[in-house]
Amino acid sequence: MKTARIIYEDGDHKWLAIVRDTSRPEFLIDTNEYLVTSDGDGMLLDPGGSEIFPAVFSALSTSFDPRCIGKIFSSHQDPDVISSLPMWLEFNPGIKCYLSWLWQGFVPHFAGEADTFVPIPDNGMEIPVGSRRLRAIAAHYLHSSGNFHLYDAGAGILFSGDVGAALLPRGEDGLFVEDFDRHIRHAEGFHRRWMGSDKAKNDWCARVSALDIDMLCPQHGAIYRGADVKRFIDWFSRLEIGVLKT
Repeated sequence: MKTARIIYEDGDHKWLAIVRDTSRPEFLIDTNEYLVTSDGDGMLLDPGGSEIFPAVFSALSTSFDPRCIGKIFSSHQDPDVISSLPMWLEFNPGIKCYLSWLWQGFVPHFAGEADTFVPIPDNGMEIPVGSRRLRAIAAHYLHSSGNFHLYDAGAGILFSGDVGAALLPRGEDGLFVEDFDRHIRHAEGFHRRWMGSDKAKNDWCARVSALDIDMLCPQHGAIYRGADVKRFIDWFSRLEIGVLKT
């Protein structure tokens, strides 16, 4: 079952991680979902696939009133990211979904009306959550052609979508990376195959290196924190990507 963990708290501002489901079927990719709240306002990040909606809803309800979720942030268009949107809209038809303008002709095929979606321009934008302003940061071609990460400068948290993701084996289900060298072996194959542009990768590494990041939170696997954030960025900058090795 899914469980919610508070990973950052400052007064009325919180980040929750709704972490991996050890009871999921093997054929499903495990995912993390994140909820950021401020002053009673909530935004859910990459809410996940339709098959895990009940588990995500139940887990976050233990820590936050889901009726206060007025926004969803979708890093890109994949089904493991956003196919639960129809269920969230059934629960609250007024939810606004922030995603790249590129996918506004695709995601509405399975959910939402035109006014459901708030298009993010290619260079990003600020998104208000309560009294906080979060920044959608361009991460195009990593791995989607219309792709964004979300940065909370006050908390020092970067939600990095598929960048930093690791497909962890059963039994390795800790919330945080504890042994970087051991952990990164589970990230290498994923990044080589799913990240398609070396130029985009190097640009992203240069831009996020200039940010103050205490936690890098991917959609799959464990969270990087402290010195492991820089270790990951340095590792990623050196990695050969977009090449299928047979």
